[in-house]
Amino acid sequence: MLSRKTKYGIKALIYIAKQDNLMPVLISEISERENISKKFLEAILLDLKKIGLVGSKKGKGGGYYLLKNPKEISVATIIRFLDGPIALLPCVSLNFYEKCVDCPSEETCGLNKLMIQVRDNALSVLEKKTLHDLASF
Repeated sequence: MLSRKTKYGIKALIYIAKQDNLMPVLISEISERENISKKFLEAILLDLKKIGLVGSKKGKGGGYYLLKNPKEISVATIIRFLDGPIALLPCVSLNFYEKCVDCPSEETCGLNKLMIQVRDNALSVLEKKTLHDLASF
């Protein structure tokens, strides 16, 4: 399940991507239009700024804007940055792998095999869909 942080981060990025000429957008505008707490949104946008997805401009005409073309930002990238692993189990994660302490053998674990299929199918969708795709709905 997506965390609220990730859901709101994606909603904020979609809102920013939909703006004409990708002009800076005020936090208060995003907060009001997307029904997201302003304080929570500030923290999310700061995280997105740290990873280089958005930039900010202070003063009149300021706000947040995308640093990359929305066609270059995959949904999988956003989820990984805000939530961490996409895989449902650590033993099948491509980027955050950890051996399950209660599993004697990944090679013979039926749950492991199923979760690899789930991960691969989820990634095939999430890596192909971009912020541009989401903003186009």
